[in-house]
Amino acid sequence: MQKQENRYTIAFYNLENFFDTVNDPYLLDDDFTPNGFKKWNKSKFWNKTNKISRAILNIGLEESDYPPVLVGLAEVENKGVIKSLLKAKQLRDIDYDFVHFNSPDERGIDTALIYHKGHFEVLDAETIPLIVQNTNGERDLTRDILYVRGKLHKEEIHIFVNHWPSRRQGAKETNYKRVKAAETILQKVEKLSGDSSNIIIMGDFNDGPDSESIQRLMDTKEFINPMKKLLSPFAGSANYRGAWSLFDQILLSHSFLNYEKKTHSFVKASIFSPRFLKEWKGRYKGNPFRTFAGKKYLGGYSDHFPVYVLLDEN
Repeated sequence: MQKQENRYTIAFYNLENFFDTVNDPYLLDDDFTPNGFKKWNKSKFWNKTNKISRAILNIGLEESDYPPVLVGLAEVENKGVIKSLLKAKQLRDIDYDFVHFNSPDERGIDTALIYHKGHFEVLDAETIPLIVQNTNGERDLTRDILYVRGKLHKEEIHIFVNHWPSRRQGAKETNYKRVKAAETILQKVEKLSGDSSNIIIMGDFNDGPDSESIQRLMDTKEFINPMKKLLSPFAGSANYRGAWSLFDQILLSHSFLNYEKKTHSFVKASIFSPRFLKEWKGRYKGNPFRTFAGKKYLGGYSDHFPVYVLLDEN
């Protein structure tokens, strides 16, 4: 695809346990400390930080003149690790800032939004609590949904950054939690002004494009899912036991299909999976080059590939 001056990248990236090295007594982060299970130290932290910054810088650069203007993140521990990321060599000269709130997640992993201040202005931001119970009736302390309202080149947009409850206790057994997450977003969407609201719903949904939770969003007829066609037996954003999944997705409201002046229009969606983000050899060749495989330190980027959409400013 030929580059265009008015083409911009919006991305999402699950960073696979982007923890600092400090033990927080209120979080289950002991594994990611120098004396913990992962032997997580400053050298490993900065190796990951520099690698992630390289990945973010390059998302969409083959098709856009700019680094991503918006990047949703999952699995960041706190503001400190995001600040370190933005100070890394690859990103420090870019006018990036971020939105982050601590969530009640027991492990302390949150969502965040990086934005380029030259292209995006934050008008409002809040967390939307996801209130779901486990089967024993106790609250599942999972990630909040991050909501940010702002202006992308003077056009108002609404962004939801998500990391929905995992499938650890089984896909069917935990399905209701992710359906509740979709319904929680829709409750907020109903309160937004007008049918022409520009809405971006991005995240690691822990569900694929055909799942009940994502379908709950699509059934409103308000959104398109340009990621759906990207999943195949040979491609996805993550790979588990030889099977590709596309839990990382970016959904857009239909308003991004118009081509009116001073609006943004959808161009394409893609999985960012260049060679440097992949395992190069062995049984996992072609998979995301991850930081850890169990206890074994691999020194890679993440167990997810980033996903992104390109928008043209008309």
